[in-house]
Amino acid sequence: MVRALSSFWMVKSHHQPLSDMAMRYFYPIAILIAILTGNKVFAQTDSVYSLQQCIDIAVRNNLDVKKSEFEMERSRIYWQQQRANLLPTLNGTVNHGLSNGRGLDPFTNTYLNQSITSADYSANASLVLFNGLSIQNSIKRTALAYQAGQMDFQQAKNDITLNVITTYLQAISNSDLMIQAKNQAEVSRQQLQRLEVLNKNGAVKPSDYYDVKGQYATDQINVISARNSLEASKLNLLQIMNVPYSRSITLQRLTASEVPGKYTATPNQVFDIALQDLPYVKAASLRRQSAERQVKAAKGSLLPILALSGGIATRYSSAAQRSTLIDSAEVNTGSYIKTPSGNQAVYATDRIYRNEKIGYMSQFKNNYNTQVNLGLQIPILNAFQSRNRVALAKIDLQEAKYVEESTRIKLRQDVEQAYLNMTTAYERYQISTEQVAAFQESFRTAEIRFNSGVLNSVDYIVAKNNLDRANNNLINARYDYYIRTKILDYYQGRLSL
Repeated sequence: MVRALSSFWMVKSHHQPLSDMAMRYFYPIAILIAILTGNKVFAQTDSVYSLQQCIDIAVRNNLDVKKSEFEMERSRIYWQQQRANLLPTLNGTVNHGLSNGRGLDPFTNTYLNQSITSADYSANASLVLFNGLSIQNSIKRTALAYQAGQMDFQQAKNDITLNVITTYLQAISNSDLMIQAKNQAEVSRQQLQRLEVLNKNGAVKPSDYYDVKGQYATDQINVISARNSLEASKLNLLQIMNVPYSRSITLQRLTASEVPGKYTATPNQVFDIALQDLPYVKAASLRRQSAERQVKAAKGSLLPILALSGGIATRYSSAAQRSTLIDSAEVNTGSYIKTPSGNQAVYATDRIYRNEKIGYMSQFKNNYNTQVNLGLQIPILNAFQSRNRVALAKIDLQEAKYVEESTRIKLRQDVEQAYLNMTTAYERYQISTEQVAAFQESFRTAEIRFNSGVLNSVDYIVAKNNLDRANNNLINARYDYYIRTKILDYYQGRLSL
């Protein structure tokens, strides 16, 4: 729509150059009308970014957001680990050994002087039945820390969102300023063309001609400065998004629904909502609650620990042998005993055994054993480690309370300052609107008088510069007010578009 209006005035200028010189200074109003009607100034190409697209890209690419996400994930793992500490521990052990020379036979516990292959297998489990509720309080502590990490992650996304919004609006503001600068230069160019003709015919004072020519050069310099400011703001935005810079990238305009009206919320209302919804305020509260749980968990280490444990084990030795009886006979021992009938020889049974190695699976089954233990560990003296942990946890709790309170105080101060800035920006915007209307009328009459030859070039340029500054001030004031309202929206958790 802005381009259509521009073409309309340019076509008319060929027929009515004098009156259209004044009409061109309604161009900034045409810009605002185009914004309010929601038409897009830039063509829809791959290099056109909307505000929502910029936010999405920045949140996805920003390194600070990624770092916050890593911290959140780390706190989640800590929480999972504390929950897993309620489960029994189960461990298995497998040992295989080879010894040469004199060594202990693990099967008979006797010393042998030979090469022995041995193996031990065991599995042990333990379960803490009571430890002063330290595990339970640690679970709640890490759960709250994880929730605080989630709030930090959301806060990081909110911060980058606000940063993108303010930078995006600054770029749009600089774009409007560049259009305004081009419009100012166009007015000077058309006036200069008219005076060139008059100057050749001697129908105008040379000083008037050169004054306008100097003003045209000034306007051209302003166009260059405005273009540089626009590109600098685009570069800043793209760096926040972590996207390579390109001069061809353009930004979409705002729609009518996004144009701010008068802000109706009071500072107290903004503060109350921020106190309930702002992620970093919630994070401070959650960390204070987490510190309270840490104190309880530390106190639990002062109480006895009751644990149940058990295990199974078996072993194998290559030296293990089994003796098998293969024969027996009665043999004279050479001893005798006296009896009434005479000496009687003493006979004994002589048994013959055959030694054979015991198989692996047989040993595995025969050596199987189990055990169950119920133990009570009573802390008596451990270099005051437990008591010092409690003392440190209490200090951490006091620090967390201080951080929570200072966060609330800082939040109220920031909200009050932001609201004051918004109010000032709104008043400046209202006055700037009235100023533009007044200077438009002043320039209209000055241009008519200058074209009629009854006004000198100095007064004409003063009137033109007054209108130019007023238009620039209006653009700056409007976007400054918009940015200030977005900051208040940020405190209320309403940055989604």
